[in-house]
Amino acid sequence: MDLHAQIKHPIEDELRHFTELFDNTLESANQTLHSVYSHLMQSKGKMMRPTLMLLLAKGLGGVNDVTYRAALALELLHTASLVHDDIVDDSQERRGQMSVNAMFGNKVAVLSGDYILAQALEYASRTDDTRIVKSIALLGKHLSEGELLQLYNAAATDYNEETYIEIISKKTASLFATCTMCAAMSTKASEQTVKVCEDFGRYVGLAFQIKDDIFDYSHNARIGKPTGNDMKERKLTLPALHVLNTYGEPRMLDIARRVRDGKASDDEISTLVDFTKAHGGLEYAEEVMHSYVLRAKNILDIIRDEEVRRALALYADYVANRDH
Repeated sequence: MDLHAQIKHPIEDELRHFTELFDNTLESANQTLHSVYSHLMQSKGKMMRPTLMLLLAKGLGGVNDVTYRAALALELLHTASLVHDDIVDDSQERRGQMSVNAMFGNKVAVLSGDYILAQALEYASRTDDTRIVKSIALLGKHLSEGELLQLYNAAATDYNEETYIEIISKKTASLFATCTMCAAMSTKASEQTVKVCEDFGRYVGLAFQIKDDIFDYSHNARIGKPTGNDMKERKLTLPALHVLNTYGEPRMLDIARRVRDGKASDDEISTLVDFTKAHGGLEYAEEVMHSYVLRAKNILDIIRDEEVRRALALYADYVANRDH
């Protein structure tokens, strides 16, 4: 049994049912929306967040209709945020295929993203749990704040790792944390258990984003974006921030400023990428990432079901060890 199968084994039936429900949400009589949905369906991803929610709910008493509705709301919100992010970043690819904005134009992408977001809010309301609705509403705020902070940070003259962590906490970790919170809430877990589950999701989410940022220094075509793409989008992530702060090499600092100004050439970006790799930036980021994975695994005692607990530990390990 491969790693994916081991992680999903405790929730095979539940995940199959969720996938059917999610596929049905991405249907529309409107021809434009139907085309967008068909395009999105070609690259649904690995269903990591629904898998996490279903596992936690199963380990805390069992998956129910509220769990499914919360999971649908969050996966729809995530889908909408990706559509909007690609517009903001002017990204032409998503998961190895054309982004919605590249395929259909910005106007259709914005409106389609808005429609999917409205669907997310509808499913949130169907949980009939005000705590879940509030958590999902706050997530929308956090995602927007993270994007705005990232845009503002492009003009910053320092290379603060704390700001980087704040950005990825809002942009990525908040989604995982909300998923794990809502999963616990759907089972009527205690406030203390909900808080522990929120921490688990946040740690996993931080590790997930750091791993994604490490991928940007790889030539692996399966990742779906070219090497140095983050820098082309004026983003300096943890590996580069570490070497810039550690070495303070004038030439690299000058390139970093040009990256944030959007003026760095491909050769300059390649130079900074190579410098980062040669001076321990990736190793440092890996160390930070694994520290978050360890924190996540250390709080899994709340899950009494041994099979589910093992699957969640494997999930945390997979986040750090995946190759795309």
